[in-house]
Amino acid sequence: MDALLSLPIMIKQSTYKESYMSDEIKINKIDQKRFTALVGPSRTPYAAFVSKEVDWYCNKDESVLGVILLDFDDEYGWVTMGRDEIGRYRGFDVGSCIENQEEAAKQLLGKMQEITRTGQSVFPQGDKGKALDLFNIIVTEEKLHPFFKRLCEEPSFSSAKGIIGEMMPHYTDIDGNFVDQFQSAGFDARLWELYLNAYFIEEDFEFDRSHYAPDFNLNKYGQKICIEATIVGRQKPMTEDEARVFGEPLTKEQILEKALDEMPIRFGSPLYTKLKKEYWKHKHVEGNPLVIAIADFHDKQSMLWSSTSLPNYLYGVRHDSHFDESGKLVIDPIVIERHKHEKKEIPSGYFFQKDAENISAVIFSNSGTISKFNRMGKQAGFGASNVILIRTGFHHDHDENAALPKTFSHRVTGESNESWGEGMSMFHNPNALHPVHAGLFPSIAHHYFRDGQIVSYLPDFYPYSSTTNIINVVDDKK
Repeated sequence: MDALLSLPIMIKQSTYKESYMSDEIKINKIDQKRFTALVGPSRTPYAAFVSKEVDWYCNKDESVLGVILLDFDDEYGWVTMGRDEIGRYRGFDVGSCIENQEEAAKQLLGKMQEITRTGQSVFPQGDKGKALDLFNIIVTEEKLHPFFKRLCEEPSFSSAKGIIGEMMPHYTDIDGNFVDQFQSAGFDARLWELYLNAYFIEEDFEFDRSHYAPDFNLNKYGQKICIEATIVGRQKPMTEDEARVFGEPLTKEQILEKALDEMPIRFGSPLYTKLKKEYWKHKHVEGNPLVIAIADFHDKQSMLWSSTSLPNYLYGVRHDSHFDESGKLVIDPIVIERHKHEKKEIPSGYFFQKDAENISAVIFSNSGTISKFNRMGKQAGFGASNVILIRTGFHHDHDENAALPKTFSHRVTGESNESWGEGMSMFHNPNALHPVHAGLFPSIAHHYFRDGQIVSYLPDFYPYSSTTNIINVVDDKK
């Protein structure tokens, strides 16, 4: 999870951009993160099979973008891109069969300067429709979600607002109520869907938007995967004060108590509800892997500690550890039969319940929050320059004898390389009728249940939790 803290501080900052100028038309060289955030899914996933992007450029107002490509014949090419009538960047001019990168750059920069001189900023492609406008308020003041208001109004979240705004020309609202819900009581659920959408684009999936359910119908390498999104929601609406106050952290004893039974029951409710929907009976789902993607928004800071409860519930087992006489770490699986909290009691082992064999896996992340969008936006160059983000947290220690995670801390800048998939996990169903191939999701953690124990394969950097502190820089002359 990403907690938030906003403070005023006085710091001097400087920025640097590499640029090229001819006849007073300046073309800037930008990094891949910025280019990717702007073009979004305009990229064709299969383009990577025939060419590699090597350099990226924009004019002053980013009305024209350019990219240099190296193809499989070791020849260079280039593509210019501009916004279509919906607001999506689309390719409209190309160069190819160029012997070296320098000549490709010369041609591309010349073309971008030529186009910029015309003053053209929209490059029609003949498409109809318009982009979703998340920030044009359509609900009443009393219905506005507190975090949506902060996202709209506060410079602290301008990086998140900027990158979300660039996603909207590409986003398809199947249900027709995305904007309404994003602005009001459905903010958490819709933000989770937007996060998943960004991750699936990053993972080079193609989208089939012709079906209203499940939420995502994806294709990759000829394999179709259907994914339904859900959350552990709040029992009552968040107040303005709750959106601003960090709150007292739970003690270790309180976390342990909640993790054993309360959280498995909380996870179990939406997961069981999705199981009863029987999506696998839809013709477009039948015979393909069906995955449920879940996140926990039930309380402030809950993502900092609730994640271990999910695999315990899914597999009906938890783990204790101890060191043997030689100092080697030993993991002991303990079977869980049931979870009981207050008046509610449920069986453990979601993957072993009736009809659960139709659920191929469960995806989970505790990072699908507004802070994630803020960091991804900041490293891509969006937002107010006087807002500083500092991320701190815990990540996995790959030492096989390590019983505790490592700590990390860094300032989020253009040099950061966080991905949308960072911190995401896929828990595979050992009884799945249609298993998911881990190679379709190469950037995330994968967990399996083998011989009564959970076996995990984690990326080199795998954060368990983090907080994002927001520092607002103020001018000492004002």
